[in-house]
Amino acid sequence: MTKMSACPPSRALCVAVVMAGMFPTLTSTPLAAASACPDVEVVFARGTTEPPGVGGIGQVFVDSLRSQLNGRSVGVYAVDYPASKNFAQSTPAGATNASAHLRSMSAGCPGTRMVLGGYSQGAAVMDLATTATPEAADHVAAVALFGGPTSSFSDTLSPGPLPTIGAPYAAKTINQCVPNDPICFEGGMDMRAHGAYVQTGMVAQAAAYAAGRL
Repeated sequence: MTKMSACPPSRALCVAVVMAGMFPTLTSTPLAAASACPDVEVVFARGTTEPPGVGGIGQVFVDSLRSQLNGRSVGVYAVDYPASKNFAQSTPAGATNASAHLRSMSAGCPGTRMVLGGYSQGAAVMDLATTATPEAADHVAAVALFGGPTSSFSDTLSPGPLPTIGAPYAAKTINQCVPNDPICFEGGMDMRAHGAYVQTGMVAQAAAYAAGRL
């Protein structure tokens, strides 16, 4: 896996290329059909260039969380968005889709407790979606973000300021960042860290955090 220190002078272009080929073997399994109003619903936004679904990290998170809920029904909603490298269009599109789903679930299934999650660009999607839907916060038990764009380097990859989690959701959010991940760790230089959330145990840790809030 390529280290950031090996990137050519056009650092943003290098990262885009690295990220595009980062997860050739991570695929998500088909989402299980859920009842109209499950006890719990996971709303997850996959990372850049991952195929449609919740993505590799999202699926591990869902499976880990489900195993800790003592048989409660768990629905899964994969945010429908391009997850492309055209961040200026892709990320807002994801936020619009996620926001609409949060409003729909809050109104139609008020007894369902939601868990929000996102990886990489998907974390930024959730930042924007929660900012846009403060009224849904009471229906959300926890938010789990992995490798979200928070570093000054990430700020160079797309126009505008980096988003942050909506204020009503902040106290129920776990924000995971593997040390030296350049997307979330200030000064990080190793792109391998951006793909190490399962291996470091951070996905399992976030699932346990969410389970404890349900």
